[in-house]
Amino acid sequence: MTASYRRTVLSLYTRVFRIARTWQAQSGVTSETETERKYILQEARALFRQNQQLTDQESIKRCIEECEARIEIGLHYRNPYPRATYLPPLGLATQKGRRLRTQQRLRKQAKPIYLESQDET
Repeated sequence: MTASYRRTVLSLYTRVFRIARTWQAQSGVTSETETERKYILQEARALFRQNQQLTDQESIKRCIEECEARIEIGLHYRNPYPRATYLPPLGLATQKGRRLRTQQRLRKQAKPIYLESQDET
């Protein structure tokens, strides 16, 4: 990892923890605020640890973009949880062959950047 990426990643990490420290739930309920703060901290720790071994510059850049997008979306909507995506179901393609591969490729391309780290559903 280059020094500039390292600096960027560390600043994002501290930014996420500052956001978690000052986070207020949209409803204003104290228990919900604490739950959402814990979620933010757990999610950040898990994702940063999961990606700490990355060495490919392109994958590091994608992770940084995903983190920035999730921060902005969370602050904008006042919701720390990932937003749902509405992708076409795989049930329309045949079970084998070119059509299935095409459908899978289209689903992968349609996945928003802020959900790259989420498991396939």
